[in-house]
Amino acid sequence: MNATTPAGGDTSWFTAARFGLFIHWGLFSLTGQDFAHQRETAMTAEEYAARYLPRFDPDLYDPEAWADAAVRAGMKYVVIIAKHHEGFCLWDSRLTDFTAVTSPAGRDLLRPMLEAFRARGLRTGLYYSLLDWHHPDYITDQVHPQFHGDRARVDAGRDMDRYRAFVRDQVRELLTGYGPIDVFWADYSFDDAAWTHRASNARNKAAFLEAVKTGWTRFDPATDPGKGAADWDADGLMTLVRELQPGILVNDRLGPDFDIVTPEQAIPAQGPVLEDGTAAVWETCETMYGHWGYRPAMPNLKSAEQLVAMLVEVVSKGGNLLLNVGPNGRGEIDPPSLDRLAAIGDWMHRHGRAIHGCTQAPAELVGQLPSGVLATYQPEKHRLYLHLLHWPAQPLVVPGLGRRVAYAQLLHDGSELRAPAHPLALLHAPEPDDLWLDLPIARPDVIVPVIELYLEDGDR
Repeated sequence: MNATTPAGGDTSWFTAARFGLFIHWGLFSLTGQDFAHQRETAMTAEEYAARYLPRFDPDLYDPEAWADAAVRAGMKYVVIIAKHHEGFCLWDSRLTDFTAVTSPAGRDLLRPMLEAFRARGLRTGLYYSLLDWHHPDYITDQVHPQFHGDRARVDAGRDMDRYRAFVRDQVRELLTGYGPIDVFWADYSFDDAAWTHRASNARNKAAFLEAVKTGWTRFDPATDPGKGAADWDADGLMTLVRELQPGILVNDRLGPDFDIVTPEQAIPAQGPVLEDGTAAVWETCETMYGHWGYRPAMPNLKSAEQLVAMLVEVVSKGGNLLLNVGPNGRGEIDPPSLDRLAAIGDWMHRHGRAIHGCTQAPAELVGQLPSGVLATYQPEKHRLYLHLLHWPAQPLVVPGLGRRVAYAQLLHDGSELRAPAHPLALLHAPEPDDLWLDLPIARPDVIVPVIELYLEDGDR
C-alpha cells in the first residue's frame, strides 16, 4: 500500500454515521490555555507534572451526562483522548505513573466513559498521541517544549527504541483491556514524508508545504527532521492494531496505511481523492471556538447556525464531522458548548435523515444548484435533500430536476411543496425540465430549512 491507499477496514458504519463527538480532556484542561500550554511556556515534564497532576480532581465528572448530550445532538460515535501530547493517561496504564489513577481523581476515567457511550449505542474511538512530552526516552523535536533549550542535555541517554516499545505496549493495553474499539485515532507524523503525504490533496501543494515550514510547527528539516512512520514503527504498530482489533478503522496520521483521511479545522473545497482516483473516506475534526481544550473565554464561539451549516457542507461533500468539546478540569462540559449541542440536536431531531446515511449527491442531479443551497443524497431510499442556507424570496428553481422528482416536502414538518399555480407566477415559469417549488413566504423556524425530494424510481 502506498501513502494514499487505505488499509481496508470496514467503513460502512462510519460513512452512515456522518456525525461524531471529539473529547479533548486531560491535565491541560486545568490550564485554561489549551493543550499547547506546556510547549508555549517551555515547561519541563517535571514542572508540568508537579504543577497539575496533584490538582487534577474532576469531582463533577459525569460521563453519563456527556453521552446523553452526544445522543441528543444526533451523534453516532465518539473519539476520546486517551493520551495527548502531554503524556497524561486517562486510563490505568501499568507502564507509567503519569495517569489519572495517581492524581486526586484516583481512578481510571476512560473505562466509565467508554461504557457510557456504548450503553447508548454509540461507536467508540480512542485518540492516542504518538508524541509524549513526559516520557524520558522521547527525543525532543520542533514541537517539543524543550526544543529551543539545551537539547543535547535533555536528550542525553534517551532511546527511541525504548519509546517505541512503550508505545506498542500502551496500544496493546488500550486495545485489549477496554472492549471493542471502532477507531484508532493516532496523532501525528510530522516529517517531510508525512507532510508531503498530507499535501497530496492540497489544491496548492507548494503553498501548503511552505506554510508548514513557517507555521506553528516551524518545520525545518535542516534544524530537525521531525518524526514520522519510522519513529513509531508504523508498520509494526499497524499490524498490532489490526491483530488486536480486526476491522478497526485507523486514521492517516500514523503512517502510509490508513482507512480515514483527516483534515483538521478546515472543510476541503472538494472531498479528498485517493491516488487511484477514488473518493477517500474522510472526516474533518472541528472545534466550537478555535481551541481543543477547555478555555474559560470563548470569543470565537461558533453559533448553532454555523455548526449546522458546517455539518451539512461536510456531508454534502461525502465526509464526516467530528465536533469537539473540551470539558473543564472539574469534569464538566461548559454550558455554551452544551447549548450548541442541544441546538444541533433540535435540528437533527427533525432533519437527521438528511444527514445519517447520506453522502454527496450525484453530479447529474445537482449540477446547477441555486446559490445558498447545499445537497445531500440518500442512495438507498433514493432521496435528495436540499438544505437552504438562505431562504429564497421567490419560488425555488433547480435546473434539470423537474422530471426527476416524484414528490417534494419540507422535511421539518412533512408539508408538501408544489409548483406555483398563480397565473402571474405562470407568466415567469421556468423550463419544463426545471424543478419549480412554491415555498412559504415566511422562513420556517428551524436553523436550516430542508426540502426532501422523492426521486422517480426509474431515475437511479
